[in-house]
Amino acid sequence: MGRRTGRWRGRTVLAGAAALFAAVSSAGPATAAGTPPPYRFAAGAERIEGATTAKDAVRLTPGTIYRSTLRDKGKLYYGLRLDAVSTDYVSVTAVPKAGTKAVYSDGIKVSMQDPDGHKCFSGDAGAARFGPTETPRPITAWASRRAGPGTYTCKSAGAYSVLVERIGGAGSSPDDWELELRYVSEPALKKTASTTAPEVWDSASPQAVDGLARTRRGGTSFNEARSLEQGVWKDEIQAGQTLFYRVPVDWGQQLYATAELGSASGDGFLGNALGLSLYNPVRAFVDDAGTGYDGRAKSAALEPLPPVAYENRYDVDDQVSGMRFAGWYYLAVNLGAEMAGKFGDGPFDLTLRVRVSGTAGAPAVYDGTAVPPDVFDVTAGDRAEASNGAAAAGDGGPDGNTAMKAVAVGGIGAGTVLVLGLVVWTVVARRRAVAVGAALSGAGAPGGGGPGGGGPGEGSVPVPYVEGSDARSREYGPPRAW
Repeated sequence: MGRRTGRWRGRTVLAGAAALFAAVSSAGPATAAGTPPPYRFAAGAERIEGATTAKDAVRLTPGTIYRSTLRDKGKLYYGLRLDAVSTDYVSVTAVPKAGTKAVYSDGIKVSMQDPDGHKCFSGDAGAARFGPTETPRPITAWASRRAGPGTYTCKSAGAYSVLVERIGGAGSSPDDWELELRYVSEPALKKTASTTAPEVWDSASPQAVDGLARTRRGGTSFNEARSLEQGVWKDEIQAGQTLFYRVPVDWGQQLYATAELGSASGDGFLGNALGLSLYNPVRAFVDDAGTGYDGRAKSAALEPLPPVAYENRYDVDDQVSGMRFAGWYYLAVNLGAEMAGKFGDGPFDLTLRVRVSGTAGAPAVYDGTAVPPDVFDVTAGDRAEASNGAAAAGDGGPDGNTAMKAVAVGGIGAGTVLVLGLVVWTVVARRRAVAVGAALSGAGAPGGGGPGGGGPGEGSVPVPYVEGSDARSREYGPPRAW
């Protein structure tokens, strides 16, 4: 009975080891080769419900990321408590479900309103649409309240609200869209700065960055955008997919970016295939570019943008005003879903050429200590992340090493299984050795155990089976004193 119990325990441990090994084995490939989600929301984002009226809106907190849901033809309000000196930004990323049908004009509109319901000025950046590709994908719109010098509304302190509206035309799917909201507050400057945007800057397109292309895998969202520095970067993209990257751009520096789609077999022409969009550190839209595709390599390049300067915000051009502070600038690359019908699902070769020109200048000096971390400056750590290709670490999302963590977990798991396997092998073999010794020593005296009734010594361990030994050794393995 004791021997049977020993074998059962051994099998139980072996079953546990097998289960653990199966779990580790399946977890690795699923993480590495599984289909990525359309958009990976920030880990720990707070789930809230939008209100149908401004007075019932849940108040947002600066620096916090939220999740919500916007229904077809819906309008939702979210609350803000603003002072009279800060400049405030709310970005909203809408994520349709996979398979959603979208038309050109489908999108979202975001506006900020004062206590009396008057809209605060945000330029033309308050709306985001799927556009010519009609591909359902993550789209981001934003609104702001500017404080300080100038003649505009929403300058006083009080209870404000953010209105998120679904816009679109006939023919689109009525599915719910998931939302990710981010609220950032920018303090006032310690000293009054110029309120005139620079009128002269280098607007010539520089020579394209050349050199050996290095691999950097883009993320599916702002929260896991892959870090890039100046250079040539290669990746792969599938039809209908959007990939995110981020580049640190300091005060006084200029950013140039080009996305290139490699050649592919197929037939036909798409007027809008590849899109490249740029967002600033508060996820406010800055510029975009696009290109058609006929199977031959094509590229989309952003227009030359001004050097980062605080005064850029006073320009009426969104491309200029968006370059208003230092920090991580985001590149989003989208490949139209219609590519699949003419050239296949992919993946297609994608090349990014990124240039950051100019020497970092003096930073803007903000008043107080309430400056959001990792938003309005570029640190040595940011440059290191751009060099080593870490994914986005802030915004409540992944810490930037998801892939490496998966490898590490897989390695730890595999190592654990190996160690556990050795332990199990030792335990089971030891019990078998006990059984063999008892059987051999008790052959002439039932119930005996050799001299003194004992079995193999306590320190004995099994040795591997060697072909040619007897049947008893073949089953259990002969015991040997260590």
